[in-house]
Amino acid sequence: MRKSVRWGAPLALALAAGCAPAGMQAGAAGAGTGEAAISGDMLLRDIRELSSDRFQGRAVGTAGEDSTIAYLSRRFREIGLAPGMPDGSYVQQVPLIGTTSRLEARAAVNGTTMELRQLEDIVAWSQRPDSLVSVNAAEMVFVGYGVVAPELGWDDFKGVDVRGKTVVMLIGDPPVPDPADTTRLDPSVFRGPAMTYYGRWTYKYETAAERGAAAVLLVHQTGPAGYPWSTIQSNVRERFDVAGAPAHVPVEGWIQLETARRIFAAGGHDFAALERTARTRGFRPVPLGGTATFRARNAVRRINSRNVVGRLPGSDPSVADEAVLFSAHWDSFGLGRVINGDSIYNGALDDASGVAWLISTGQAYRSLPTAPRRTLVFVAFTAEEQGLLGARYYAQHPVVPLAKTLADINMDAMNPWGRTRSLVSLGYGQSSLETLLATEAARDSRRVVPDPEPEKGYFYRADHLELARGGVPSLSFLFPGTDYLNQPADYAERVRGAYIRDDYHKPTDEVKADWDMAGIVDDTRLTYRVGLAVANGAEWPTWSTGSEFRAKREQSLGGGSR
Repeated sequence: MRKSVRWGAPLALALAAGCAPAGMQAGAAGAGTGEAAISGDMLLRDIRELSSDRFQGRAVGTAGEDSTIAYLSRRFREIGLAPGMPDGSYVQQVPLIGTTSRLEARAAVNGTTMELRQLEDIVAWSQRPDSLVSVNAAEMVFVGYGVVAPELGWDDFKGVDVRGKTVVMLIGDPPVPDPADTTRLDPSVFRGPAMTYYGRWTYKYETAAERGAAAVLLVHQTGPAGYPWSTIQSNVRERFDVAGAPAHVPVEGWIQLETARRIFAAGGHDFAALERTARTRGFRPVPLGGTATFRARNAVRRINSRNVVGRLPGSDPSVADEAVLFSAHWDSFGLGRVINGDSIYNGALDDASGVAWLISTGQAYRSLPTAPRRTLVFVAFTAEEQGLLGARYYAQHPVVPLAKTLADINMDAMNPWGRTRSLVSLGYGQSSLETLLATEAARDSRRVVPDPEPEKGYFYRADHLELARGGVPSLSFLFPGTDYLNQPADYAERVRGAYIRDDYHKPTDEVKADWDMAGIVDDTRLTYRVGLAVANGAEWPTWSTGSEFRAKREQSLGGGSR
């Protein structure tokens, strides 16, 4: 039991203060002072403020961004973090190009023309910085999962030229049965049930662009995508990319499953049969017997969005030029499609909770009598919901070189449903940070477990991915709770599922009256101790053997490890 909690206080007060269940102990040596600075009240205060209507949903390039940047700069200053940028400010300018598309589309198959209605049949857009983007009668070709993975002997294109065509792809990785047990997926191919980067929509758009496609439509299926069609509908909005990024396919987007089935059937194809074929290495692209036409009228603007960067200088001159990074994204979706009378997408869990964690973590380190040996960098990224753009820009323009950044600890939506015996780490087993996390969790009589939904690819859907692609070992968390205290076994599955179904990327992602901050406090204190151990430790974290990010790290360190 933590000494700061009196048993005589009401249970609710004890939980809000973050008292530990029986058996939990203080963490790494020297951590206690900082942990005491972490409170549920402070976390909730920042979440409540950032997700209030005053911030208008924290959309990139709006007055809501201005309010958010001012608030975060002020909070970083209040908790004692130094400005993180060389010019003495807390603000890193991130140049973006925004496009808002009004799109019309139709398919023509075997003499039949079908209108493709925006929102109902498709959700599509253009990110070309042109006022009018046209794709005229582009032949439709089904390219399976759109994956080219030489290391696995997998190529869905088989040399077929798709330049100027509309490619239709399945979302996710090809689910390849295990030869030894066909009821399971082969763990040696696309990591079995776990999604790899090949399964992400970003990869699929990128590979279509590399091959010169005119348009790309991903067939939406709730299971592989990890979210329902209503979440896809929230994408009808302004979209951004980093200025100077590689050109996009002229038109990209999603097609509703039933609409895809109708198009396949009109061309004489059985969608289910082609889907089964696409799960094999022998798959070859299939012309669908029709064309697609798109007209996108774009409003285009160039803006400077902003990352907010704070810094706590290291206390040991011999390693103060090295850093540990802590990150979360500040943006949500602003004002959007009205749902049940509400149009403000407040983003309380996603990701005001992560930003509150970032602020509380910074204050915890700042409260130590002596700063950690290495420098700590705290970044609230912009435009995560646009494709990890703020993180991508930071990785290209870091305040501490990535080769001198030991780790990134990233938080994208926390656990407001109570205390847990277990903690979910996304990308379980990717790096030695997992061992350190497990050691610190054990001090609290907790354990680290794999993502219960690896097929949704959460590890590849948050800002830390851009740091990982630059070689930095990363920990990331999303709804970290599982195995809840004093709850039935299926409680975690029920509350996570309800959030994804009812609140994720919707105006209803707001602070709820029944939130229990105790789990958020526990997880904040745990990740604080992990960061402290890295910042003060002798050994650098390393990627695990077999991780796709290991080679980049070794390259950045001159072929070895620290």
